[in-house]
Amino acid sequence: MKKLIETIKNIFKIEELRKRILYTLGLLLIYRFGSFVVIPGIDPNQLAALESQVEGNGLMGLLDIFSGGAFSNASIFALGIMPYISASIVIQLLGIVVPYFQKLQKEGESGRRKINQWTRYLTIVVLLLQGPAYLTNLSAKLPESAFVLGGASFFFKFSAMAVMIAGTMFVMWLGEKITDKGIGNGVSLIIMVGIIARLPRALVAEFNSRLTESTGGLVMLVVEFVLLYLVFMASIALVQATRKVPVQYAKRIVGNKQYGGVRQYIPLKINAANVMPIIFAQALMFIPMFFGRFEATQGFAAAFANYTGFWYNFVFGLLVVAFTYFYTAIIVNPNMMADDLKRNGGFIPGIKPGKETVRYIDTIMTRITLPGSIFLAIVAILPAFAAKLGINQQFALFFGGTSLLILVGVVLDTLKQIESYLLLRHYDGLMKTGRIKGRQG
Repeated sequence: MKKLIETIKNIFKIEELRKRILYTLGLLLIYRFGSFVVIPGIDPNQLAALESQVEGNGLMGLLDIFSGGAFSNASIFALGIMPYISASIVIQLLGIVVPYFQKLQKEGESGRRKINQWTRYLTIVVLLLQGPAYLTNLSAKLPESAFVLGGASFFFKFSAMAVMIAGTMFVMWLGEKITDKGIGNGVSLIIMVGIIARLPRALVAEFNSRLTESTGGLVMLVVEFVLLYLVFMASIALVQATRKVPVQYAKRIVGNKQYGGVRQYIPLKINAANVMPIIFAQALMFIPMFFGRFEATQGFAAAFANYTGFWYNFVFGLLVVAFTYFYTAIIVNPNMMADDLKRNGGFIPGIKPGKETVRYIDTIMTRITLPGSIFLAIVAILPAFAAKLGINQQFALFFGGTSLLILVGVVLDTLKQIESYLLLRHYDGLMKTGRIKGRQG
């Protein structure tokens, strides 16, 4: 405890870090406040029907978790940050097949700004598709008296669409500001805050459900927490696991000093993509919801609306594996790593510089990504197994994959950035046994 208090004091002694943390907390507080502001024209006292629908629907429950309860509150932030995530997926896919976006990716900062602008435009397009679906669901589930301005009126739908689009764009702006002037990744932190906001309610619901059981209620609750702890530890191990590739640097004599001649390591992460495959795959799993309005595809939509069903989890797991390879290929560039080694006089023992080094690193990444992606997919679908074992549906969503991996990845990432500030100012890190080995950047 004394070590923890001393670390907190050191954090707030650093002026820049203190300002960044307070700035981040302030913007997150604004986001949470907006999650309770109901869309103009809807009576907030008559949202019970929507809340009951969300609690009984795994897919909508996940969407409600990612939006921090804004979905079931019919909030101005009801669509949350997921339209932006969906747009980012499409833009990254276009970066593989469209030469124009490939060129932008290689143009550095100017190209990144243009890609961000395209992502914003596409986010609006996604909102124009998701917004009407959300409003149609509201009209079907809420009583007529809940709509002060009339649920079917053109004025209400137009104004509600404008408000939701503005709300999501504002949330996206908050995320970008947190990334630029705060601490951690803004979009990831917004998702994490939404998840944490729903956790107390899920714990209370699970506790109450166990108390109503006549036999073994509290014992089963303890077993659930033990299993959750084990899954939590496994998730941390997955995020931190690395494969060290030895690198030897040539010895150089400059004046009276010797440079190089020492062996170092390139840490290749088993799960280099971290939490992004989960977010990407989850975003795509919302697409079948759009087919529920058509009679010919209602069966298809129903199969994917049940998050404990076989087809939902099978496709979800495959998407996680595919996106793990996809995102790893984007962020890990063996050609660039080989060029950097060659430029700095480094080489992998027993491997020729150049193409052989590229092939060697690529082979290692392919091999370690396979078990990492499979384990990631297993953890991602654990909530379905938890629900099948009788765990309350709200709590089951936190039991494994999506929520847990986001929490672990984002917390490690944020703590690593805080630790870098501490070490830069010659303070001790956040851990007694060494530095945090969370994801980079």
